[in-house]
Amino acid sequence: MTPRLQQSIRLLQMGSLELEAFVDSQLEENPLLKRGEPDGEEGAAEAPGEPGLGSEAAEDRFRMAEDLAAIPRSAGGFDGDLPGPDERVAAAPSLRDRLERQLMLDIADPRDRLIGRAVIDALDPSGWFTVDLVDFALALGALPEDVERVLLRLQQFEPAGLFARSLAECLALQLRDRGRYDTAMASLLDNLGLLAAGRFDALGKACGVTGDELARMVRELRSLDPKPASALDDDAAALPVIPDILVRTHPGGGWAVELNDQALPRVLVDREYYARVRGDAASDADREFLADRLSSANWLVKALHQRAETMLKVGAELVRRQQDFFAHGVRHLRPLTLRDIAEAVGIHESTVSRVTANKTMATPLGLFELKYFFTAAIAGTGGGEAHSAEAVRHRLKGLIDAEDPGRTLSDDKLADAMRVEGIDIARRTVAKYRETMGIPSSAHRRRRKLAAVGGKGH
Repeated sequence: MTPRLQQSIRLLQMGSLELEAFVDSQLEENPLLKRGEPDGEEGAAEAPGEPGLGSEAAEDRFRMAEDLAAIPRSAGGFDGDLPGPDERVAAAPSLRDRLERQLMLDIADPRDRLIGRAVIDALDPSGWFTVDLVDFALALGALPEDVERVLLRLQQFEPAGLFARSLAECLALQLRDRGRYDTAMASLLDNLGLLAAGRFDALGKACGVTGDELARMVRELRSLDPKPASALDDDAAALPVIPDILVRTHPGGGWAVELNDQALPRVLVDREYYARVRGDAASDADREFLADRLSSANWLVKALHQRAETMLKVGAELVRRQQDFFAHGVRHLRPLTLRDIAEAVGIHESTVSRVTANKTMATPLGLFELKYFFTAAIAGTGGGEAHSAEAVRHRLKGLIDAEDPGRTLSDDKLADAMRVEGIDIARRTVAKYRETMGIPSSAHRRRRKLAAVGGKGH
């Protein structure tokens, strides 16, 4: 494998920031390279194939020009300007970066992660979740109870107070984090109107505390931050992650898949400069150096174009394969492997792996890592349609959440229930999925649920 082939492979795997840093280094080293500027030309590929998609065959349209890394560009459909490279570097680590890391550590279920990522994207500048939960779930294609369950998990993230839906909830989350949320504090939060009106006698009676105790409680309340996102003092926190691929609804139906030119550096070979300095070259060594630099510059332009073309083809095929997800939400993610995409696009499986590494896709449902669209398949009973592993985990958790506290289901019973629903799954697979989601055995669940019911009864 030649050094340039190795470098081409590395380019495929680079994320946008790493790619930009590499191109910057090439611009510094090679005097025959210069940076190109966007000129308004458009390029796109529509997802091919089945009914409801934009065209019957994949169509890649690239603006080709001599010496130009021809990159397809966004044709619009996304509100606002995306930040430039300098702003993206300055934004790291943003609030979203920190929340993403906590999401990956605390939530194992892929569907819950997708919901969690969408909730993170919906935070307002103060760190509150102020959208209507039912409307949000409907737009995402998820159940309201699933969104609320994930939201409650996210409310445990740092800094405390994020994802609150009201001032009282924001303050309560911070008090719980300090270990100071008790009955008196709950009463204080329930009567913030009395506090605002200065009716301390009525407030003390409502909380069941003395005047001195109430004063201490109020001082602690005022030490909390009603805008927890601002605690980071990070103006860049609200900057979005720069997506590599953009997906939008197509005016003619289906989906338009485009590369984001702001995530792709554009370079030109400066042939005028080459012609000028070549004429001044006085020795064979000088001419050999210029020929080497010209070859290197041409290689970079070609490699960047090939990377863009491959990314666009893979992105369009992903959208075609997962069209139910884009149309109906996270519950409709289909089984998909790297090999499926590789065979459809006509490239090696390892190339698909590299192209989808460290890349994100902006869609009407939110921002997703390309890797999340790949999921293993679980066979259907009676030769029926296969189910994605994530869909199976989602259904398994639903069965467990709906258990009668006194009659929790064993792994065998869960497997039987799944088979009734058309999912051919073994008991050991149920046990494995249950354990990866952090769900205890049926005996432990019974004791926990009965204890919770008993506690509520008291």
